[in-house]
Amino acid sequence: MQAYAQTECQVTRIEPLTDVVHKVTLLPASPLPFKAGQYIRVVMGEEDKRPFSLATAPSDNVDTLELHIGAGPANSYATEVLDKMLADGRVDVDGGHGKAYLRENLPRPTILMAGGTGFSYTYSLLKEMLAGDVSEPLFLYWGTRTLQDMYKYDELNALAESNKHFRFVPVLEEPPEAWSGKTGWVHKAVLEDFVSLEPYYVYLAGRFEMAGVAREEFHQKGLILEHLFGDAYEFI
Repeated sequence: MQAYAQTECQVTRIEPLTDVVHKVTLLPASPLPFKAGQYIRVVMGEEDKRPFSLATAPSDNVDTLELHIGAGPANSYATEVLDKMLADGRVDVDGGHGKAYLRENLPRPTILMAGGTGFSYTYSLLKEMLAGDVSEPLFLYWGTRTLQDMYKYDELNALAESNKHFRFVPVLEEPPEAWSGKTGWVHKAVLEDFVSLEPYYVYLAGRFEMAGVAREEFHQKGLILEHLFGDAYEFI
């Protein structure tokens, strides 16, 4: 079994991104190696280690780690972690975990797809890819309930304007009246936009139910399953 680096982290900042999502900045006591798209586990107890995707990319060249924690009233699993961080000002973590990291040595057209706070996973991948020499089409589809939930909307639009190979596609379940963009389920928006997914790598994060349906329907659309990456697929 692989041994993972564990380190104590100082909680340097917790700030709201939406009513329920918080950005957490951690300062590890020692460097914690990871690849873009991997996650860390917050140690709540010897047998209780809770995974959170890193929003940080290795190319950020920072000493801190960034998490986006959705801790609404119905999510005690995440809320307990946030409460511990607020109370203690420190936390032990280990990582990096996960096999759904960026395949940097195999450049090809890529679709990043996220539902809700699954965005933090795709954000790490996106930053890492844009820090390199992107010569193939790169898409990010992000689905949220409302526009207010899409806390990086302006930043992503700016990135799309400044990178000719990158396109950002926001998808809303409950769009405002003047909305002219995509609506409904985020994976359906992908299916609508591509004749075939055969040429693409797809990196995906979101609810297990969505991941399972997307795998089946993307495969029917031509996606080679070995080119589909997501932590959910270790469990479903």
